[in-house]
Amino acid sequence: MTISISFIRKLFLCCLLALTSSCSKAPGGEIADVLLTGAKVYTFAWDEPAVDGATAKNAPRQTTGWRPDAEAIAIKGDRIIFVGNASEAEKHRGSQTQVVDLNGATIIPGLVDSHTHVAGLGERQSQVDLTDVKTEAEAIEKVAAFAAKIPAGEWIIGQGWDEGAWATNYPTMKLLSERVPNHPVFLASLHGFAGWGNRLAFERAGITRTTAAPVGGQIVKDASGEPTGILLNRAVTLLSSKIPPTTDDQFKAFVLAGLEQMARDGYVAVHEAGVDSRLMKAFESLEAEGKLPVRVYAMLSARDAELCHSWLKRGPKLEGQLVVRSVKAYYDAALGSRGARLLADYSDKPGHRGISGAGYGFDQQLVTEMMKAGFQVGIHAIGDAGNRETLSFIEKVIAEQPSVKANRNRIEHAQVIHPDDFKRFAQSDIIASMEPPHCVEDKTWAEDRLGAERVKGAYAWRTLRKAGARLIFNSDLTGSDHSIFYGLHAATTRRDKQLQPMGGWFPEERLTAEESVRAYTVWNAFAAFGEKETGVIANGRWADLTAMDIDPLEVGTNNPALLLRGKIKMTMVGGRIIFTQN
Repeated sequence: MTISISFIRKLFLCCLLALTSSCSKAPGGEIADVLLTGAKVYTFAWDEPAVDGATAKNAPRQTTGWRPDAEAIAIKGDRIIFVGNASEAEKHRGSQTQVVDLNGATIIPGLVDSHTHVAGLGERQSQVDLTDVKTEAEAIEKVAAFAAKIPAGEWIIGQGWDEGAWATNYPTMKLLSERVPNHPVFLASLHGFAGWGNRLAFERAGITRTTAAPVGGQIVKDASGEPTGILLNRAVTLLSSKIPPTTDDQFKAFVLAGLEQMARDGYVAVHEAGVDSRLMKAFESLEAEGKLPVRVYAMLSARDAELCHSWLKRGPKLEGQLVVRSVKAYYDAALGSRGARLLADYSDKPGHRGISGAGYGFDQQLVTEMMKAGFQVGIHAIGDAGNRETLSFIEKVIAEQPSVKANRNRIEHAQVIHPDDFKRFAQSDIIASMEPPHCVEDKTWAEDRLGAERVKGAYAWRTLRKAGARLIFNSDLTGSDHSIFYGLHAATTRRDKQLQPMGGWFPEERLTAEESVRAYTVWNAFAAFGEKETGVIANGRWADLTAMDIDPLEVGTNNPALLLRGKIKMTMVGGRIIFTQN
């Protein structure tokens, strides 16, 4: 029998197609690139809890407690193609599939920190860390030890002393100048609303008794009119702006280091609050080079008018690892430094109500223009007057252009709210973007600032939920520890790392474990318009996942103190494992 060449070719092609098909399909479905097994998976695909925290009827919670609703996940490319039980997942295993055994770790939708300052996180590695320092003397000793390692004349930068806790007894430049006389020193406070410098730093910055404070700022002076070494609110820039700038390459390295740290800590995305031209350049460069380890949702700085106007011409950027569709503005300052705008006098400073609006550099015209062009706005507001005036501003813009209501506008911090104003968040679809760590860190002095009655409207998460407001959680790093375990513990207990106070601080405002996890995952996805791509673990969604060594729902419900011992086991972004503990 004679076999033609054309028949052989056709037979070869059929075999090749069959082989290709067998490589792209497993016996029960599509072959996965990655198969995650041996895990406890909470998909969060069930219905939302009630505003009082009650779980939905279809939630995987029984009388005996929470139970994971899946145990394996199959991933192809950047998408999830299967989530369910282990035996079914095996149908997606192929010869080239990477199989990752999580050894009992818990997988939840990827964590998102929705208010960060990542360059500072990366830069902190080259600075004096004053976080949790309790006294002026302790801070000075740390600075002196650092000074001994670098040449005389070089700037020493530090950050982390608590401007709220120290506000009744600010340090001065006297002891700092005596112990560190040969280096200019600038020490930023925990939340950046105060700065402390030595005499040499003030001399180099040209700050004297005759220097005028900028609008919205204060140069603290002694009885003779001389600067004491402390700058408050917008006056901080008088000193910080004189520090020799890092090179663009150094700054970009700080940004990358900060993002890589977030990946190690379980986060798949950050909402970067207040992106100026330099930071945008770094983000765009890292994205072009394929080096962004996590997703970045950039909130343009309204204080960089030139940058904002350039994006007004371009319009929002909605695709890629870097998304640009939001703008961050400041309406008032911080409660700790008594810059937050209050409706009535500070309880511990009669006659003083803080600063806000144009007095703190709020560019109403620019922000309005951005909102009407489709950009989401996130406005920093702390005091009850600051929040009321911010709500009124957003409502006014919505009245002028109703489509602005769909921008998912946010109030960053929403820290102190008058009882009459809680309902206004839901009425205008405004998201309250809040930080559980701030609550437990500020509790030692917040009532001094606000008084026994007004403090009841502070850090009021449950009240906001019951008023119908959307809530999201974040850290505001580097001002607070961004550990998810610290954040979840603060949210569910309203107790600090030392487990104080017993029973929690205003415990009626705490959230359940489920709500707290949702506030760092599902709800943050919504705030960034990503609810169709991420936030829950389901077929077709991005493979953005976080694995940890504790069950945050079971532990958070039954023994929340153990949350503080949790560790991240794996971080996955778009199907790529970007961190694993092993």
